[in-house]
Amino acid sequence: MTRLAVFISFSGEGGVERMVLNLVEGFAAQGFGVDLLAIRADSAHLGSLPEGVRLIDLGVRHSGLAVWPLMRYLRKHRPQAMLVAKDRAIRAAVLARALARVPVRIVGRLGTNLSAALEDRAGLSRWLRVAPMRWFYPSVDRVVCVSQGVLDDTVHLTGLPREQLQVIRNPVVTPRLSAMAAEPVAHPWLADPSVPLVLAAGRLTEQKDFPTLVRAFAVLRRAQPARLVILGDGRQRKKLEALAAELGVADDIDLPGFTPNPYAWMAKANLFVLSSAWEGSPNVLTEALALGVPSVATDCPSGPREVLAAGRFGALVPVGDAAGLGQAMIDTLAAPLPAEVLKSAVAEYSREASASAYLAALGLNAEAGDNSGRGET
Repeated sequence: MTRLAVFISFSGEGGVERMVLNLVEGFAAQGFGVDLLAIRADSAHLGSLPEGVRLIDLGVRHSGLAVWPLMRYLRKHRPQAMLVAKDRAIRAAVLARALARVPVRIVGRLGTNLSAALEDRAGLSRWLRVAPMRWFYPSVDRVVCVSQGVLDDTVHLTGLPREQLQVIRNPVVTPRLSAMAAEPVAHPWLADPSVPLVLAAGRLTEQKDFPTLVRAFAVLRRAQPARLVILGDGRQRKKLEALAAELGVADDIDLPGFTPNPYAWMAKANLFVLSSAWEGSPNVLTEALALGVPSVATDCPSGPREVLAAGRFGALVPVGDAAGLGQAMIDTLAAPLPAEVLKSAVAEYSREASASAYLAALGLNAEAGDNSGRGET
């Protein structure tokens, strides 16, 4: 069986981790053996892995400390190629390969618009993030970006030639998505379909800009009955609860925390809202469309404009525009697009298509896999 390595730090419960595990499942389904090289291997995402996937805990808690264990792995196992997710892990992989002196092909995956993420950082802080990319990335065989916006931003930041980069859509639509969406959710609001349910999901951090969503929901709530659920945990919880109380909508907003199955909520929502200040390619928005849920989003850098086809499949609103977002929510609830139209918007985001594109970038193809490793997950 052809084996490839996938190197990632499980530093959170977010979209990067889910997408990389979807890819790992896609590789296994096409007959490849996968060594999943993990930093922080105690992640909640690592519940069960498909046959043919071997979890290797590198025994460190930070990408910078992974260079030596990764070097030892490369010398011992010599995988045919290695996919690396996240910037700091990419740098560690380049160093480890140089020290190991093993000719493994490295493909790095970038999933966020770094310029937008660093917009409020001081000059030195920005330099410390960007300069290592300029030093290390020329040694990466291929840089995969999750959207055209991320690719354009990466070229701008690193000076890499465009031919070294490519866009591959995230493996959002998986065989289990519909099954998980069909699972029940025990919440009293779902027993009352007469009141529309608005859903959002993500870490409660500055990036997701949920304060703008809460203000937008207050605009919606003044126009009609509605309820808002925000799935996720983070440091802004108390701030959001205080804002909801200040706006008089606290009784109609619930923050249930992190859930391993947001799809069951999505499938039962009347509207999905993405209020982010920046993204790479917003997986939750793609998942909502894949389930046929009407959606609106901020026109943030980058991804929503690509996913929603410049507004064809859902309204786009300027970042931070609570009034505009609230009106878009009102308009979409009044005239939602048909579910089948919404599903057609994300046809490129299937697990199979994404995994095949990554395998090609890694210099591999389906025929290289061993059929004994095939199987749906």
